[in-house]
Amino acid sequence: MALTAMSDFRQPGPPGWRRLDGVMDEDSRYEAVRSRDARFDGAFFFAVETTGIYCRPSCPAVTPKRHNVRFFATAAAAQGSGFRACRRCRPDAVPGSAEWNVRADVVGRAMRLIADGVVDREGVAGLAARLGYSARQVQRQLTGELGAGPVALARAQRAHAARVLLQTTGLPVTEIAFASGFASVRQFNDTVRSVYATTPSGLRASAPRAGRTAARTATPSAGIPLRLAHRGPYQAGCVFDLLEREAVAGVEEVSGAPGDRTYRRTLRLPYGTGIAAVGERPHSGTGAHPGGWLDARVHLTDPRDLTTAVQRLRRLFDLDADPYAVDARLGADTRLAPLVAARPGLRSPGAADPDELAVRALTGRDEAADLVRRYGKRLDAPCGALTHLFPEPGVLAEAEPDGPLGALTAALADGTVRLGPGADRDEARDALAAVPGLDARTVAAIRTRALGDPDVAPPGRDTPDSWRPWRSYALNHLRAAGELE
Repeated sequence: MALTAMSDFRQPGPPGWRRLDGVMDEDSRYEAVRSRDARFDGAFFFAVETTGIYCRPSCPAVTPKRHNVRFFATAAAAQGSGFRACRRCRPDAVPGSAEWNVRADVVGRAMRLIADGVVDREGVAGLAARLGYSARQVQRQLTGELGAGPVALARAQRAHAARVLLQTTGLPVTEIAFASGFASVRQFNDTVRSVYATTPSGLRASAPRAGRTAARTATPSAGIPLRLAHRGPYQAGCVFDLLEREAVAGVEEVSGAPGDRTYRRTLRLPYGTGIAAVGERPHSGTGAHPGGWLDARVHLTDPRDLTTAVQRLRRLFDLDADPYAVDARLGADTRLAPLVAARPGLRSPGAADPDELAVRALTGRDEAADLVRRYGKRLDAPCGALTHLFPEPGVLAEAEPDGPLGALTAALADGTVRLGPGADRDEARDALAAVPGLDARTVAAIRTRALGDPDVAPPGRDTPDSWRPWRSYALNHLRAAGELE
């Protein structure tokens, strides 16, 4: 199903656009580049042999001649072929490919784990163990399909994290090297030169003037400013409405008036803790080449957690979705067409912490807040209304061993139920269904939010096949219109 999520449009594409068995051919990709079509940013990258540079499809530079262009599925593959990132379009800053959120196979699961920083923390062996395959099998599948193995994919991600830290914080270069996930300063320097064709100091100096001014005083303890990019239109109001209704005291808060709200929450991360703040941007993603971003700021006790924190926010806000494919599919349905037209780019929010979401789906907001007060770990430095981390499953399983809550948290704690970014969705569904006391509605909510499954139907209700594979989004349209609880 390679690239079907990005190419299965019913709307007209650029001149000459077409599909070949669900996959864009190279001539179609070139037409997307020639028309600077931002819909494909992150779906593929192109490189120019005469300049040695790779770009996103919407790069504003002069379109290169067709015979000088090569196409790559990932930035890592372009880097591995010796191309460096364009300084004008910054291809490393595009939204992630929507394909990895949709796909439930080994490659999709591997990409979600790599984005979460597993290779940096546990190596390729750890990645393979989580997937249930040998390291050789994972290497072969990723390289065969994406043109880059897990090490190269993680390296590209580290380079992007390094650029963000260099250009937005005042951290010393040596600290940034290790915070980005590099094993040594030499490896860090070599990677920055290879990817950006400059030194770390040169990359820092190339930041916009406002960014350089802010970086002189900014540190991770003061917060790292970020722009969380998305493709196409984004209905921020609907996402913030949901987060405000669900906010659990002590762990989350939403402040401000609709249209100008800020969502803040605590994060439990591999190396420490964090507090993230994300701002609402109304009517984001308009214009000839729609797309945009949400402004965010992340406070970390350990800057090595930057990549993981960013990816968890992206999953929570569903920022790597492909609204064009979703809207084209659902908009062709008679019942959904007016709803899609009213809310183009409606998202299906996920979870910053899948285990936490599972508990909250079972207990509801008020009981979850009570669990936080009783069993949550208090932050060393509370920040306003944010005072605790949500209690871990093992803590809850020991403190509340009885009933459905005890059964669920025990299953999460011992690994019977796995909901992390690399989870096998079918196995997780079956494991959840076997937990005593979990009804079908709760299981469906966990699948949709914690597992990020885009195709979950409401229990006991038939849905048209024409809604597949986006039934989770279809249900969000019905809820937003007041047609579904």
